[in-house]
Amino acid sequence: MPLAPDNGDIHHPATDALVQARHVFLAGNRLPERWAGRKRFVILETGFGLGSNFLAAWDAWRRDPRRCERLIFLSVEKHPLTREDLARAHATSTLPELATRLLAAWPLRTPNLHPLDFEDARVQLLLGFGDFALLLRQWVASVDAFLLDGFSPARNLQIRDSRALQRLGRLAAPGATAATWSAARAVREDLASAGFAVEAAGIGDKRNITVARYAPRHVAPPPPGGWHTHRGASEAIVIGAGLAGCAAAWAMSLQGWTCRVLDAQNEPACAASGNPAGLFHGSFHRDDGPHARVHRAAALLTQRVAGAWIEAGRIHGQLAGCLRLEGRLGDADACAALAAHQLDPGYVSWLDRDTASRISGLALPSGAWHYPGGGWLAPRRYANELLARSGAAFIGKARVARIARGGRAWQAFDAHDKVIAEAPVLVLANGVDAKRLLLGAGGGALNALSISRGQISSLAADTPTLPRPRLPVAGAGYVLPRVDDRLVFGATSHADDDDPELREADHRANLAQLALLAGGSASVWSALPWHGRIGWRTVTPDRLPLIGAATDLRAMRDARRADQPRFVPRLRDADGGLYLFTGLGSRGIAWAALGGQVLASWVSGSPCPLEADLRDSLDPARLDLRHPDNQPAGY
Repeated sequence: MPLAPDNGDIHHPATDALVQARHVFLAGNRLPERWAGRKRFVILETGFGLGSNFLAAWDAWRRDPRRCERLIFLSVEKHPLTREDLARAHATSTLPELATRLLAAWPLRTPNLHPLDFEDARVQLLLGFGDFALLLRQWVASVDAFLLDGFSPARNLQIRDSRALQRLGRLAAPGATAATWSAARAVREDLASAGFAVEAAGIGDKRNITVARYAPRHVAPPPPGGWHTHRGASEAIVIGAGLAGCAAAWAMSLQGWTCRVLDAQNEPACAASGNPAGLFHGSFHRDDGPHARVHRAAALLTQRVAGAWIEAGRIHGQLAGCLRLEGRLGDADACAALAAHQLDPGYVSWLDRDTASRISGLALPSGAWHYPGGGWLAPRRYANELLARSGAAFIGKARVARIARGGRAWQAFDAHDKVIAEAPVLVLANGVDAKRLLLGAGGGALNALSISRGQISSLAADTPTLPRPRLPVAGAGYVLPRVDDRLVFGATSHADDDDPELREADHRANLAQLALLAGGSASVWSALPWHGRIGWRTVTPDRLPLIGAATDLRAMRDARRADQPRFVPRLRDADGGLYLFTGLGSRGIAWAALGGQVLASWVSGSPCPLEADLRDSLDPARLDLRHPDNQPAGY
């Protein structure tokens, strides 16, 4: 029988746990009755354990003819099981099909929120690995039902000491309910402190059960940058059909939204997303700060989404690992830094120089971080696959001259001031050109975006003197394995450079980087015929994207309190809004899937797949707050 040794708590066998889940947690929250006919129903569980409550809810949803359109299940687990132990626990499950699908999707044990999709994304599991009391502060969601598992005051003292139950009211939707198998007075008092009215303490033969309903005396309005939903809206315009725009349409479609994607080119992904190939991988820093955490979340989701499509032959690429050279650390220091965070080696590990050289097939100059889930793919194919799966209408040769709010809809106008398209929600995913359109609409982050010109090179891969990498290798530049009979490498980076012509000097710089990465002579390779391509990356000062609702600069300057991103006024209301998804820099492949899902949570009001502090780190308002001209009154 599974046991949690640090608190002596026992996990019931999977079969018994399913019975308890149905009688206590589903019946206690009046499910499936309460989700009938809803577009979305959100459940939050305080301890995932063996996943029995999730499986019971998923099974009830499948069998209910009046089920909600989308069931979103949030859960936390401080001590996640290995895939092997989870398989042992469910070996005799009465829901073998669902248990098998959960096992197949089981993520790496990294301290993240892990978004998992089932039933064509109509059932979504957002699984957080970490301490519940800490993660509870980080959820951005509106929850309809709480499954309070593991709240025995006698056993889970850490949860009790943190007063976690009292914080549930921040996440509770109007009419939310809660159920727990504990009827302890302390539990009931904490629920009351969170705004819940205890309706029952005991159901049938389950005497130790508490059922409560959210009925607060006062509900504070949500902050402008917090959880928000648009009244009855489900249509959006996306300007820009690169990776960002296509991912935005895809992610919003997973939440039931329909989109029209506009682009000045006649086909999607013709600009920066049109390179023949690009790499993606995570990031590791000694302090595991926001940059490392958010890049880890992005890489893990890219691995999950794009990896399945590569395996199915839908997009061109390779998911066999990626190396990031690190010449500043010795082997001992690198291993010590990794050990301090205990990250799953399936995410990142350290390879000494000899091992890294052997698996890459190159004579590398140093040891490297190895990201087993990293790799490379063709970004244009990836963008087109995202767009195709979104079901969005693509409108090419649509150069948008300006945008404006007209009544309850946002409108995109052409050069003749005719409306190209209109919808309640408009998303700017058109790179640095978003700057021009934002200026006309009164939005913020105007000074944040800049461009960086990048030129890549490629040579015929069968040239005898060239290196033959088995994996993508990055450091000062990068080199990819054979792509369509070419060796692709690069790339240069020149700020505020709009030269559209290929430059021999940039190709020589790429050759020099290749020589440093892989060994060999740049002078020997300089005589070989080469191809190149130019693209312009859109970058921000802190090298993190802009994802979220656009700032209302005029209202911000008059606001009494706008000292944090979530309190900054936005260009949105109950009817619609203006949003940004740009500034992906050189990590467009890695950012696309997660960035799209973060944007979709802003637009649709679905739970955010990132912790609140990481959501703030991507919020466009963060950069407006740093600009001296935008300081609020009295700041």
